[in-house]
Amino acid sequence: MEQGAARERATEGPSVRCGDPAPGPYAPGGGAGPGAAPARVPEQARGEHTHGESPLSGDGPRTVRRHSVRGQILDALRTALVAGELRPGEVYSAPVLGERFGVSATPVREAMQRLAVEGAVEVVPNRGFRVVVRTARELAELAEVRARIEVPVMLRLARTVPAARWAALRPFAEATGAAAARGDRAHYAETDRAFHREVLALAGNEQLLAIADDLHRRSQWPLLSAPVLRHADLVADAAEHSALLDALVAQDLPVVESLVREHFTGANG
Repeated sequence: MEQGAARERATEGPSVRCGDPAPGPYAPGGGAGPGAAPARVPEQARGEHTHGESPLSGDGPRTVRRHSVRGQILDALRTALVAGELRPGEVYSAPVLGERFGVSATPVREAMQRLAVEGAVEVVPNRGFRVVVRTARELAELAEVRARIEVPVMLRLARTVPAARWAALRPFAEATGAAAARGDRAHYAETDRAFHREVLALAGNEQLLAIADDLHRRSQWPLLSAPVLRHADLVADAAEHSALLDALVAQDLPVVESLVREHFTGANG
């Protein structure tokens, strides 16, 4: 149950040029701006052949509909991170990724620099960007910080928000369930963040939304040796969204707190 990320609004260009079909894991979730032509991301995107680097896999074409080239590339790279296709410890060069995406190295480099600010990658001089290797302890620390921020907010909202407002969030919970049922971890991560965003938005605090979203996105990046996520675990994780809405409607504060804390350490973290 994670919240949707803030979208990049750079104006690098109208669309991403491509010549190859785009893989499922590379499709960002944003919508197209007025007049924006759909573009495709190539089938694979990988960096330098360092440390036995493996190509990124794909499972079918999808269309990129973002207005900004940098925004499209940033979304695609974030999706690849969540899907585990940008491997922890591997070095990826902007020119090679740019070739694979059918764009120049500049928007790729800018997107990677944004990911460096977010802590997903680190700059390797004269080589590119290395995906950060994270530990289970880091994930546990992120879960603790998120709980300290979000649990009090949700408890306050449970006391003050009318039931009809919570009912309006059902479609967001259903979207996470649909993504989980398909086993689409990348789309599940996106819809999970969207659900959290809509819940926390009721607090009316933009700074809270920005901080919570950043923490949430960081918690979604995989570990180097993360176990394969079972489909049943993802489905169970998604079901907690509907359970949380039920508890919020009932103003059942102990259940609200328990669900939020447990979810942070669950399948999607």
